Amino acid sequence: MSRVGRLPIPVPSGVDVTLTGQHARVQGPRGVLEHDVHPSISVAMEEGRVVVTRPSNAPSHRALHGLTRALIANMVTGVSDGFRKSLEIQGTGYRAELRGQNLLLNVGYSHPVELEPIPGVTFEVETPTRLHIVGIDKQAVGQQAALVREQRPPEPYRGKGIRYQNEVVRRKAGKTGR
Repeated sequence: MSRVGRLPIPVPSGVDVTLTGQHARVQGPRGVLEHDVHPSISVAMEEGRVVVTRPSNAPSHRALHGLTRALIANMVTGVSDGFRKSLEIQGTGYRAELRGQNLLLNVGYSHPVELEPIPGVTFEVETPTRLHIVGIDKQAVGQQAALVREQRPPEPYRGKGIRYQNEVVRRKAGKTGR
């Protein structure tokens, strides 16, 4: 049995899980998320918990079992608590600011870079060098964080760029071999 897939998903109070056929709909205080479950995987509500089962031990069923359970658990977490990715900007003159809902980045180019948020995701700028990406869909939050980081990834010589909070960048000695 899959170690991830066999765990039941507890549904906190205030979250409503609706299962109709192979369609899962999770509604909570932060919003609504929907997902179509693979036809070979069955999902059921038992005693206020969501239980995911598979028909056999075939490798494809085993993979889908853990995946489906993780996706539904992320939906429940997203509508109840939400997800947050934090990014740090390092470099002289590098900064971020909000312009309406868009994020404006000054990261060493001749022009500022303006990014629109993916639907369901918002930007929060704590300081000019620290920003947060918040939303209920874990995949969308991670994708938006990757798109922001992509604008100026951290470089290994001076460490300048946009990095995830607590990301460790392997540093290299330059030509001088400091």
